[in-house]
Amino acid sequence: MIRSGNFPPEQLHGKAMLFVTAAAQSAAVENMLPYLSELETEVYKRGRNAKGRIPKSVSATEYRRATGMECLFGYLHLAGEKNRIEELFALAFGEN
Repeated sequence: MIRSGNFPPEQLHGKAMLFVTAAAQSAAVENMLPYLSELETEVYKRGRNAKGRIPKSVSATEYRRATGMECLFGYLHLAGEKNRIEELFALAFGEN
């Protein structure tokens, strides 16, 4: 986002919110789920089922789906799968 242009802080914040909120991540999960490998699906599901305090701004389902997505991207990062991260991010957020 920073490389894409010079935006005032409030616009940059608005653009970031499209990626970092639990509701946005939960919606994005739908786009990438069909493309996950068996291992990626397992990592996603394990992260999704993690216990935790659920914010009032989202439903429990949205929160768990978002945490599953974050877990999957964290796993891929630690595994050094940069290309796969970029591929799934593009699928999730419609940047094909």
